[in-house]
Amino acid sequence: MARGKFRIYLGAAPGVGKTYAMLSEAHRRVERGTDCVVAFVEHYDRPRTEVMLHGLEQVSRKQLEYRGGVFPEMDLDAVLRRAPAVALVDELAHTNVPGSRNAKRWQDVEELLAAGIDVISTVNIQHLESLGDVVESITGVRQQETVPDEVVRRADQIELVDMSPEALRRRMAHGNIYKPDKVDAALSNYFRPGNLTALRELALLWVADRVDAYLTQYRSEHRVSRIWGSRERIVVGLTGGPEGRTLIRRAARLAEKGAGGEVLAVYIARSDGLTSASPKELAMQRTLAEDLGGTFHHVVGDDIPAALLDFARGVNATQIVLGSSRRKTWQYVFGPGVGATVARESGPDLDVHIVTHDEVAKGRGLPVARDARLGRSRRVWGWIVGVAGPPALAALLNTVDLGLANDMLLFLALTVAAALLGGLLPALASAAVGSLLLNYFYTPPLHRWTIADPKNIVAIVIFVAVGVAVASVVDLAARRTHQAARLRAESEILSFLAGNVLRGETGLEELLERVRETFGMESAALLERASDVEPWTCAGRVGQGHPVERPEQADVDMPVGDHMALALTGRVLPAEDRRVLAAFAAQAAVVLDRRRLQEEADRARALAEGNRIRTALLAAVSHDLRTPLAGIKAAVTSLRSEDVEWSDEDQAELLEGIEEGADRLDHLVGNLLDMSRLQTGTVTPLIREIDLDEVVPMALGGVPEGSADLDVPETLPMVAVDPGLLERAMANLVENAVKYSPPGSPVLVAASALADRVEVRVVDRGPGVPDAAKDRIFEPFQRYGDAPRGAGVGLGLAVARGFAEAMSGTLNAEDTPGGGLTMVLTLRAAGTRPEPLHAAEPERQVS
Repeated sequence: MARGKFRIYLGAAPGVGKTYAMLSEAHRRVERGTDCVVAFVEHYDRPRTEVMLHGLEQVSRKQLEYRGGVFPEMDLDAVLRRAPAVALVDELAHTNVPGSRNAKRWQDVEELLAAGIDVISTVNIQHLESLGDVVESITGVRQQETVPDEVVRRADQIELVDMSPEALRRRMAHGNIYKPDKVDAALSNYFRPGNLTALRELALLWVADRVDAYLTQYRSEHRVSRIWGSRERIVVGLTGGPEGRTLIRRAARLAEKGAGGEVLAVYIARSDGLTSASPKELAMQRTLAEDLGGTFHHVVGDDIPAALLDFARGVNATQIVLGSSRRKTWQYVFGPGVGATVARESGPDLDVHIVTHDEVAKGRGLPVARDARLGRSRRVWGWIVGVAGPPALAALLNTVDLGLANDMLLFLALTVAAALLGGLLPALASAAVGSLLLNYFYTPPLHRWTIADPKNIVAIVIFVAVGVAVASVVDLAARRTHQAARLRAESEILSFLAGNVLRGETGLEELLERVRETFGMESAALLERASDVEPWTCAGRVGQGHPVERPEQADVDMPVGDHMALALTGRVLPAEDRRVLAAFAAQAAVVLDRRRLQEEADRARALAEGNRIRTALLAAVSHDLRTPLAGIKAAVTSLRSEDVEWSDEDQAELLEGIEEGADRLDHLVGNLLDMSRLQTGTVTPLIREIDLDEVVPMALGGVPEGSADLDVPETLPMVAVDPGLLERAMANLVENAVKYSPPGSPVLVAASALADRVEVRVVDRGPGVPDAAKDRIFEPFQRYGDAPRGAGVGLGLAVARGFAEAMSGTLNAEDTPGGGLTMVLTLRAAGTRPEPLHAAEPERQVS
């Protein structure tokens, strides 16, 4: 069955109209005859949104009970049975009530898509998992419900529902988003113009990056090489010279003039390494490019202009920035230079900027494109001298008579010149032609190919031997120069790789991207398998093109051990490049091993923490629970004893002791279970809006009457909390305070409003706690001072803080003026965080 199509309406904030746009699209499809149903949509009493539901078929919701309440959820099985063509599923980041088939709504959507049902959904930018920290820094609110970015990125269509901050605030002020009693608080907190502007920019940039990814994929699939100037991308060609910093700053200024401009600094190292790049200068230029928001790239290419243009077209660049040539005037006889070549071959869709700088005409900039070793021009001149030189010299010597010895010296000098210019082969050609001409014109008998005097034979043989020896020495020197230069280029790349490791750039995908860029490949993948008979799996891949499933399918494969290989596609590498590639492959294997070791270390750390908690729990069970059990056992044994006649007062006292021991056991076991839930991350708060005076009085039921005074004004705003968790946290705080308060000094429980928060203070007049120990008292199994073992297992405050943080609150300890300790529980006021879990409904949170 074909997978369904997924469409998402993405918004920057609640109220921009995502649900309205989704319902409008549903009406258009119904009018076209598409079978479209509403699987789950919340209108939150917004009249316009509610009206849009009319005329659309709605699948009945499933009612789930949780903690004494009933909550509606999408009935996934009913939607699958109905099997519509299109299903509307609102609030993609929603967390389902415990008892549902899946924990998250996006997992429900995945099942619908797998069943071939098209899905249209909505989500806000603040619910994307990768943006949690950014959104928290903007709004001060940590989003508890998130959806993995990959789920949203896999959508077939993402449509941005946009609205200016001013228009959204007007909609809020008119009561079209929240109820009137929440409007003022929302406008002064979450819906401030600065917050909305930042969230809007975040949404626009995220969608722009997604569009750019779509464009890159389309160009790769359709093999589009022509540049599409969708936005300014400026490539800076660097030589490693001091002018590079000027070029980077100039490119950054050009990028600032266009929205979304990018700067890509690229250094192209020739494979023969015949460049004058300074590693120190390149490192400084890399840092400057990254500080200005750009990226640095290191590419190998023999033809500098072609490599630069290929890179620019590969990244869909619109401009290239190059420096004016550092060559002196006389050096232009060897060619037009890189700048002129790039400008000539760039085409109409790629602008080239030649920037002047202080180093103009002071030395060579980007090296002129030339062949390896001696270069093309020297080889051409070598062949001209070696082949055409001897006949020309013979014609000149025919006009004068210098003697055979001088003639041979002149021909030998010509052979040496051919060797110096063109290497071994032109010198051999010169020696051969010169020896023939010497034999024919200057060795008796003249004008014949024979030699009469044996001495002349020796002279010609020496002549040829000297010519070959000189040519061999010159060619060997050229080869050694080429090898040294290539090793220099390889060392630059390897030092760059080592620098990445030292800088902490050890991500596998980043390393593979460096491999792809360095060797100019289309894609790079690290493949592995468990054994020789197991299939290959991909541990990491970058680039475009058809995925490689086996090393044999790649253009280049580099084995790493017995069951791992680095596979590259795009072109066949020469054998001399495989040494550097082997270093990259080895580093990729190390990075992969390091990542897996880190994951194993994290799991081991979690297991160790769990073992520590279990050991402490066993210690608590074996010792702290034994005291109340022993008391209960003794009282029951006494009551059942037939040897003693107990009075009514004694029986009442023994029964009271049993009851107190049972209560104490209940309290201890409850704290142990709560701590276990907190350590395993299974605390799932059910957030509601509620008045404090409905919860706090119930938390005082476990303390003796008159030991606590309550001061909770009725004018306090409602708080967004889980009533059950709040009651347990408050009960632990009050019981702890009563335990340490002196007789006759009741504990004060007072509440007050502070900005968008509500503070509950539990004040005692006990001995207090030093500042150094204020944080330690919240750790599990901690007792302060000389508290006896029978006073509990030391979990009350740890559980209270864990519950507070689960409700997005805080719990801290302060000194009580005049002596004692004050526990400050800070809770979030209702309405201060719009749509933390659901789009602008009264908050509820389940997991």
